Amino acid sequence: MTKGMYIAALCGMAGIGLAATTALVAQDKPADAKRFLSQPLVKSIYTADPSAHVFAGKIYVYPSHDVPTAIADDDLGNEYAMHDYRVLKMDRIGAPVTVGPVALDVKQVPWASQQMWAPDAAYKNGTYYLYFPARDKTKDKNGLGKFMIGVATSKNPMGPFKADPKPIAGAFSMDPAVFTDADGKSYMYFGGIWGGQLQRWKNGTFDPNGSDTDLLQDGQPALTGKVARMNPDMKSLAETPRDAVILDANGKPILGGDHEKRFFEASWMFKRGGQYYYTYSTGDTHFLNYATGTNPYGPFTYRGHFLLPVQGWTTHHSIIQTGGKWWLFYADTQLSNKNHLRNVKVTELHFNNDGTIQTIDPLVK
Repeated sequence: MTKGMYIAALCGMAGIGLAATTALVAQDKPADAKRFLSQPLVKSIYTADPSAHVFAGKIYVYPSHDVPTAIADDDLGNEYAMHDYRVLKMDRIGAPVTVGPVALDVKQVPWASQQMWAPDAAYKNGTYYLYFPARDKTKDKNGLGKFMIGVATSKNPMGPFKADPKPIAGAFSMDPAVFTDADGKSYMYFGGIWGGQLQRWKNGTFDPNGSDTDLLQDGQPALTGKVARMNPDMKSLAETPRDAVILDANGKPILGGDHEKRFFEASWMFKRGGQYYYTYSTGDTHFLNYATGTNPYGPFTYRGHFLLPVQGWTTHHSIIQTGGKWWLFYADTQLSNKNHLRNVKVTELHFNNDGTIQTIDPLVK
């Protein structure tokens, strides 16, 4: 089943209306800008999966750099053929955006073969760290490498970055996100099912012949993202990764068959009012969700959606506080109407008095 067929089927099962269904798939005609809540930050290149940070009072966004390709959409994500990174910079929300030069190319990573997907960044003691997933040079049943997570460093937040010769030991799959708590300890969250291959690590080692989607156990607890505290060097893990468990209101793990709630990819952690917010994408149902806990490891209690489906298949995000407000960075396909050519956007995020997040509709009715 292709993504298009799967989307149509899921929309019917999930009760998503026709308008939302239309927003999930590529359109044949140019999109009307008035349909969208927010407009692209840049139009000179295609960008997605934005990891935003405030460094020295400036906003830096570390996105995927989408590139045109003739590869058809599939469940392995082969159409997402990104091979380098370029950093976006702005003085404040709404200010002009500078697109940096190539910060890192896959050809500069000794262990990697292709597909540099969603990155993240961190800063410590004068050094900027770029964390990135890429396929290594092994071959699985589909002739593709396994996704591992690497790290590269620079003295400039826009790069260029120099990659370490090997991936980070103990980290695997995709979508690294690094959160530094008030006590200075940093944690890496990572993982993604389907093309991200998290389901192939269920026993602690990679199965090159494993499932292409999930564990195919809808009645069992869903696969979870991973979390591990990092060493002070910010380039290695201090412990074996743990499950970032998401519980329902009754304290039971979210099940694999609950596609509107379960983790798919795109972990992002932030802290507000003493509460830890673990946010993530549901992938094939196209929501951004959040769950809350009392520590960086969880378990986290599911709270709901905070972004409804965008135009396009993927939804991946980051959340920062700057200028006295909270902001959500995300992406859709407004400029291209193609799932693999996306554009980064930003909109304000609002909280209720009890700490819950107000749901955002990215499309204007």
